[in-house]
Amino acid sequence: MNKLIESLKPQLIDIFNHLHTYPEISWEEVKTTEYIENLLENEGINVKTFSDCTGLVAEIGHGKPVVAVRADIDALWQQVDGEFQANHSCGHDAHMTIVLGTLLAFHHSSEAFNGTVRFIFQPAEEKGTGALKLVEKGVVDDVNYLYGMHLRPKEELNHGEFTPVIKHGAARFIHGTITGEDAHGARPHLTANAIDIGADLNHYIRNIQVNPMIPHSIKMTGFQAGGKSQNIIPGSATFSLDLRAQTNEAMDQINDKLNQVVHMLEEYHQVKIELELGANVAASVTNNEAISHMAEGIQRAAGEDALKDPIVTTGGDDFHFYTIERPHLKATMLGIGCDLGPGLHHPNMTFNFNAIPKSVEVMVETVRRTLG
Repeated sequence: MNKLIESLKPQLIDIFNHLHTYPEISWEEVKTTEYIENLLENEGINVKTFSDCTGLVAEIGHGKPVVAVRADIDALWQQVDGEFQANHSCGHDAHMTIVLGTLLAFHHSSEAFNGTVRFIFQPAEEKGTGALKLVEKGVVDDVNYLYGMHLRPKEELNHGEFTPVIKHGAARFIHGTITGEDAHGARPHLTANAIDIGADLNHYIRNIQVNPMIPHSIKMTGFQAGGKSQNIIPGSATFSLDLRAQTNEAMDQINDKLNQVVHMLEEYHQVKIELELGANVAASVTNNEAISHMAEGIQRAAGEDALKDPIVTTGGDDFHFYTIERPHLKATMLGIGCDLGPGLHHPNMTFNFNAIPKSVEVMVETVRRTLG
């Protein structure tokens, strides 16, 4: 199988270069979906697309167990060299290439196996809503084991190192609106200054406390109030909040305390404060059996020295909604060391491409071990 994967390397380079060159943001991955669909159909592999969303599913084999491998396919929208554009700075182009390489390796192998291997190309991970959409589509209802992956910064893993589990935290991004009335700068008693309300909100959320043994944070990441006239007290404003917690239970506690603070400020200032949930990402729910299979896959493909301890990160991934919504799933995410820098979501993020073929080997070995 290793020789087969090595022979696929030129094709993997072409695949990655195409996906990296044509990034698309969440729910707009139309050309990305078409590219993967055409590539697989040209290989004689049947795929399933969806009429109301991007993304697709392909599978080989038949029967039980059903082992699924998932790649996220969307890019970020960010400023690159002075211009805002779609940009694969989170490694999803690499994830797609690894999953496609795993699929092609099984497809071209003469090695027989029992069971079904399903390959899920999921949209809108960056929005935190893609996994839930595919759960709704039933793509994991009959799956026994589910594997994902993510490139890791060089501060976490060296090139050639792997971890069999990434323990992501939960994240919520909230857009808020303060609605009140403006007033003349000489008559501050006639209104509640939205800037003061924002300052109060920032003060109180910074004092929200949950179990200190659980990493967590809540912070204001944006605030806009007032216009060009310096003699008008603004009664309205908009703001954004970023919530993080290592467990889903801690996230719920933070969210409850935030709602209490907002209600208190509404009463005190006599204004309306509305919170709108944007992206919502759950903390990881993993399985020891799946982790064990992944660890064995790492050792068999990359050697014992390549196997490293689990990574705990406050970053999030909507992969974990699969196991929350379908508790029967045995799942884990592969962490890939690839000399990644300056960091995930940095507009100029780069990594060592040679991590891709080795990651394909790891995933192939993991799936083989899981199939038994």
